[in-house]
Amino acid sequence: WRQDDSSSLKTLAVDLLQKQNACLHHTEEYHENTSLIVRRGQVFQLKLTFDRELKDNDKVVVQLSVGENPMESNETLLSMNLRSGQDSRRWCANISNTSGKECLVAVTSPADAAVGKYFLSVKTGPHIYNPGNKVVYVLFNPWCEADTVFMPNDTERLEYVLSDTGYIYVGSIQNIVGRPWNFGQFEEDVLDSCMYLLDKSKLKQKVRKDPVIVSRAMSALVNSNDDSGVLFGNWSGTYTGGTSPVAWTGSAPILQKYYKTKKPICFGQCWVFSGLLTTAMRCLGIPARSVTNFASAHDTEENLKVDIYLNEKGEKLNDMTSDSVWNFHVWNDVWMKRPDLPQGFDGWQAVDATPQEISQGVYQCGPCPLKAIRSGEVYLLYDSKFVFAEVNADRVFWQVKNVNGKQKLVKLREETKAIGKSISTKAVGKNRREDITTQYKFPEGSPEERKAVEKACSYLNSSNLAVCESTTPLPPLQAGIQLDVEGEKVLWLGNPINLNIMVQNSSAGACTINLVASCQLQSYTGKVEANLGSIKQTVQTKVIQLPLNIAADAYMKTITSVEDELLIKVNIIAEIQETNEKLTDELTLTFQYPPLKMEMPETAKINEDFTCSFIFKNTLSIPLEKCKLHVEGLGIFKMETIDQGDIMPGRIIKSQIICAPNKTGEKKIVAKLTSNQVKGISGEKTITITA
Repeated sequence: WRQDDSSSLKTLAVDLLQKQNACLHHTEEYHENTSLIVRRGQVFQLKLTFDRELKDNDKVVVQLSVGENPMESNETLLSMNLRSGQDSRRWCANISNTSGKECLVAVTSPADAAVGKYFLSVKTGPHIYNPGNKVVYVLFNPWCEADTVFMPNDTERLEYVLSDTGYIYVGSIQNIVGRPWNFGQFEEDVLDSCMYLLDKSKLKQKVRKDPVIVSRAMSALVNSNDDSGVLFGNWSGTYTGGTSPVAWTGSAPILQKYYKTKKPICFGQCWVFSGLLTTAMRCLGIPARSVTNFASAHDTEENLKVDIYLNEKGEKLNDMTSDSVWNFHVWNDVWMKRPDLPQGFDGWQAVDATPQEISQGVYQCGPCPLKAIRSGEVYLLYDSKFVFAEVNADRVFWQVKNVNGKQKLVKLREETKAIGKSISTKAVGKNRREDITTQYKFPEGSPEERKAVEKACSYLNSSNLAVCESTTPLPPLQAGIQLDVEGEKVLWLGNPINLNIMVQNSSAGACTINLVASCQLQSYTGKVEANLGSIKQTVQTKVIQLPLNIAADAYMKTITSVEDELLIKVNIIAEIQETNEKLTDELTLTFQYPPLKMEMPETAKINEDFTCSFIFKNTLSIPLEKCKLHVEGLGIFKMETIDQGDIMPGRIIKSQIICAPNKTGEKKIVAKLTSNQVKGISGEKTITITA
């Protein structure tokens, strides 16, 4: 006997029960609220409506499919028979309740389900019901103990998964600045943009389960170098035809534009790449944070040494080496277990989307366990040697001398404690900086830290190992000479630089010192933009004070022509004639700017307008040309740019925008003022939106 098609069950409707599922899965903030967004390893419910009541012999199969030609053999088609019972290792669906023609179905995904965008259909006998745009997004689940991204602490999950605003730290060791950043992982098109990138990665469905592989692929896709990824990196100082990296206030406008155009967005530098990767990881459900390393080594030769070459004036030479020390470098940590490694390397893993070095043929970096970096286990996947050098390489200064028409290299000093300082991230639940240096390295100079360096060196190839072992630190000075610099360490832009080079001789005998000091304008990556001045003198007294004065005109022309934030580097070399010993010192000076103030109410109601004012007074001695105000408020308005023209010294500008909040909760408005002279003054203000 064959059942007649006319009596076979037909599906009339599927209700994704978005609101109740979103609440249980911590996905209610996502803009895509017409779709179902769930986290793996956790049950969600669907309501099916049929053309008649469900009978015991009716076969109902809920299907989820990915891609154009879904097949069960490669896990791109998932079929769940409502009568087949439960299995924690695979997808299953069960009837939890029936009422007339309606049926409540509980769907459970395994804790290692592939993340992605699935299309839903219901099969009953010969009938397949395709409810059009019914999409189920499956994300990683830090709330699920069986998921490899499980994070046990609720306040940490709130910070590293659900928080959509934060800070990225920039500046210098002497002057660390928290730059507000809107991660915006719940904004319109951001989730779809991340899903598009997953598809673009060509990762097979089976490996989309693995946060190790997914985070590595995303580190490649956030930059545009190999695969027409999201952001085009540019460190040239010229950003015609795009947005200057310092003008961005958050990730969402970049990802939204990329998703619309499917073309790389111009332009980014390390903090923008990091902000984007934090957004992508949090959006997919992998706990993530942006991390800044001050005095960050870029070791291109893989010998755990960074060589810096100075000329006879003490000026750094750009073209002698591809190694460099960045004033700061921003990357990411992602949280996950590492079943692919020996035991003991779970937890935070370093990932870097800034295209610096090729890894396995692609500009990608990580994930590399912080525990491996700390202990010098640089043989572990992925890119542990490169990350170890960033935080713990030794820095070697050389002077390039001209002797009888030939270049002679003189080793000035080797520093074992100069690289990897004040490693910073936003504190959990607080708007302040947390120093996480001890998570990356043992205390500088401690036996454990030196042992980690020795262990890291032991894994180098033979030629690099020779370099690592041969460059032993110079012996301590016999002469009691001390160098110091007096003067303002933070400079007001447009003012002259007035410094005093101090030389003190505390030893009993007199000695003759050949002293050179140079002042250069550099980018944060250590690239020399201009030589501003130098002094050269031979001194014999016990205490000497040498002035190093630079007029504002000497640096303002370069500041105006380069579209990056620049800083001042002072290098001093003292050569003691009697002992032939050499002593060096280095100082970084940063520029200070007037504040950007914001005024708005502390609270406002949803869908009711309020006014936000931006006030800036130019207290500098110079005019600021071609000023632009970039503003963004998640859940309030998308990024806008307002031209402000030129702002003369002493002039006050006031701009207002009318805001219409469409989400409740604590919301932040971030603003940035850019000009030809000042590259980025940030401001922020928080408002609570009530129902």
